Amino acid sequence: MVARIYRPAPNAMQSGRGKSREWVLEYEPSIPRTIEPLMGYTSSSDMKRQIVLRFPTLEEAESYARREGIAYRVQPAQEATIKKVSYPDNFRFDRKIPWTH
Repeated sequence: MVARIYRPAPNAMQSGRGKSREWVLEYEPSIPRTIEPLMGYTSSSDMKRQIVLRFPTLEEAESYARREGIAYRVQPAQEATIKKVSYPDNFRFDRKIPWTH
């Protein structure tokens, strides 16, 4: 079973950076999910999908995986590009895109 080590993106609905600075180790799904015929729930018999481990650094996550003999792959962290936006620029007379209502 292969594990995936990645750093989750911050929540798009909030301005905070909660839970986005830690590295996460979780297992890749080995068995596809199935739909339970009676109620229509989605289920899986793969118990390793429930394991989610958090580490403060990438090095600690990699050393844990090596120590426990877990095959892993690392997804590099993507930094967000911050766009500088100024509210008064919405009302400038020389806007590139004209103001519409």
